Amino acid sequence: MTFNKSIKVIAFDADDTLWVNETYFREAEQKFAKLLSGYETANKIDQELFQVEIKNLENYGYGVKGFMLSMIECALDLSNYQIEPKTLQSILEIGKEMIHKPIELLEGVEELLVALSSKYKLIVATKGDLLDQERKLEKSGLLTYFHHVEVMSEKKSKDYLKLMGHLDIQPEEFLMVGNSLKSDILPVVSLGASAVHVPFHTTWAHEEVEEHQKINKEYITISNLTELLNHIS
Repeated sequence: MTFNKSIKVIAFDADDTLWVNETYFREAEQKFAKLLSGYETANKIDQELFQVEIKNLENYGYGVKGFMLSMIECALDLSNYQIEPKTLQSILEIGKEMIHKPIELLEGVEELLVALSSKYKLIVATKGDLLDQERKLEKSGLLTYFHHVEVMSEKKSKDYLKLMGHLDIQPEEFLMVGNSLKSDILPVVSLGASAVHVPFHTTWAHEEVEEHQKINKEYITISNLTELLNHIS
């Protein structure tokens, strides 16, 4: 499949599309479960933390800071408010470590951006905390390739329409590249825009979709970002 020549803007998700991210959340969850092992089983802690995170999305949005607050709330609840202050401090340290993780670019990222940047307007369209995403982009060394950076509170069809309006383009002129079917792919193709799914080996449960949601949705799936060059002129 080759995308049509009317595409003017190629948007990239950031976390787990340009660089590693979800892996650090899984590592943090394991450390959190170990800290609270005196109160519950690891499986129960993981389930409870997930429920707290989902409940708090409307309050804190996506990103490490919201995750830190959810860990603290979960720890207070599971311990019946008996958690030691030192343990709370350790939870905060887990979050701070995540914020300061080095940026590990995924294979082929810079090669692809170099190849596309002279032909298309490249942008970042990602969810998360604004300060954290700006920090990661700066540390990544990729910022110079992008015309625009959009940190979105949600990635639903209406949010992409708003973004396209800001860019003054039509859906057929827009191509989205990302690892999440729920956030990066399905909302875009429902508008008549193009999308490329680049799966990451770890997916947050909140981003998973049912098989029936994929039916009659036109998009392509590639295993490596550089494969995109085979589908775009």
